[in-house]
Amino acid sequence: MFPERFNMADYFLDARVREGMGNRIAVRVGDRAWGYEEVLARANRARHALGDRGIDVEDRVLILLRDGIEFVDAWFGTVKAGATFCMANPAASTEELDYLLGYTRARAVVADAGTVERLRPVLERHPRCRARFVVGAHLEGFDEWELALAGGSERTANADTSRDDVVGWLFTSGTTGRPKGAVHFHHDFPFLTEAYAKRTLGLRADDVFVSVSRLFFGYATGTNLMFPFAVGGTAVLFPDNPTPARIFEEVRRHRVTVLTNVPSFIRKMLDAPEAAEADMSSVRITLSAGEALPVELYQRWMARWPNAQLLDGIGSAEMFHIYITNRPGDVRPGSLGRLVDGFEARIVGPDGQDVPDGEVGRLWVRGASSALCYWGDPDKSEQTFVGGWVVTADLFRRDADGYFWYAGRADDMLKVRGRFVSPLEVEDVLLSHPAVAECAVVGTTDADGLTVPQAFVVVREGHEPSDELAATLQEHVRQRLASYKVPRSVQFVAQLPRNDRGKVLRRELR
Repeated sequence: MFPERFNMADYFLDARVREGMGNRIAVRVGDRAWGYEEVLARANRARHALGDRGIDVEDRVLILLRDGIEFVDAWFGTVKAGATFCMANPAASTEELDYLLGYTRARAVVADAGTVERLRPVLERHPRCRARFVVGAHLEGFDEWELALAGGSERTANADTSRDDVVGWLFTSGTTGRPKGAVHFHHDFPFLTEAYAKRTLGLRADDVFVSVSRLFFGYATGTNLMFPFAVGGTAVLFPDNPTPARIFEEVRRHRVTVLTNVPSFIRKMLDAPEAAEADMSSVRITLSAGEALPVELYQRWMARWPNAQLLDGIGSAEMFHIYITNRPGDVRPGSLGRLVDGFEARIVGPDGQDVPDGEVGRLWVRGASSALCYWGDPDKSEQTFVGGWVVTADLFRRDADGYFWYAGRADDMLKVRGRFVSPLEVEDVLLSHPAVAECAVVGTTDADGLTVPQAFVVVREGHEPSDELAATLQEHVRQRLASYKVPRSVQFVAQLPRNDRGKVLRRELR
């Protein structure tokens, strides 16, 4: 599908200018706008800034930036240079930054000024990181990004890379330990863009995109950078953390048509005081991924904003992006939809054999966007990347019509009285009670040393935590599920612990 000599910067950016889209708006940040030709010029300057400081093919560049034009520069400049992008949360702690520098062995870092305060104390332990850039300040020991760009040419040839050269690492969510880098080639990202963004979603040049998830997360790098650029659309970026009010304002102001979202934020938007007056009339697609989308949440969203069709899907760092999804005009609430064309899937039982439709098993997936390995972890790589298949920890059943239904993660399943319990099943029942805003179910040990379910619940406004409410919730589950699935205790919390991608950190609740 892609030529042997291939640099994906040409696919996502240079080609738009060749196609005559140079004056179309590519990026908006507040009142500022950049056309495709301007973005190409900045990306070329960034490529020179990196190259002039010795960054070459396959060198890792650690990007620690908030969403903005500088992220776009750094990302495309890295790709054009033939180097390897590694993106991480600019709000990471000093300990996390130390880990990332050591793990990636980055030769360059591009960081926000606020991040440098936490980055500087550990940089001396990583002398390989010889090119150091800062955005938004003049700091000793760092090249100021805008000045570095000013010293480079607006014209340059992209590095002569192969479609099978490494171009980027996507980090796993780190819910069960340190994030691992899934190593991807130049062709991986365009392949999934063609299959999912263009053919499945039907994204267009007149689409305007905004994301709740931040660009350092591969989910948003796809939906709010790569996908808009692949079709000649407009990416709306803002640097601060999202709030419902901010998203409503960005949608209204820029007439956003494609909104990237996650279930926890979908709930916040629906519950926000601004929701009643929010103008969401321009939105035609709302994407959801990252964690399970409860049916109750889907129904509430569609009742309030029926034009902004909510499409749940599942993707992963290992596959780059979404490979099973609901489609515009084809949604089965509660399911994750059907396979994206170009991908294959198996539902595999404990014996390694495919299970019949309707039975739960572990999901195996295969497609041309699959990562090569986890960097520096051969044992985990051998377990996950098997004969072209990616063996996930996700449990699914597939119905006779080819729709996939999520049953939880294998490492979250509880064995209670010799029978498996899916926390997701119990959580869905709890969420159907009007007092429950959010919840998570994990395993705990009773007085006899046996595993039993325990629920952590965030109550809705207007309800107060109490022993009586806990008993009511237990009875609510008991009337709908088998008795061994009823939480033995209900603990009320102000909020659930989540990582920087919005996923619940269940290990912190155990």
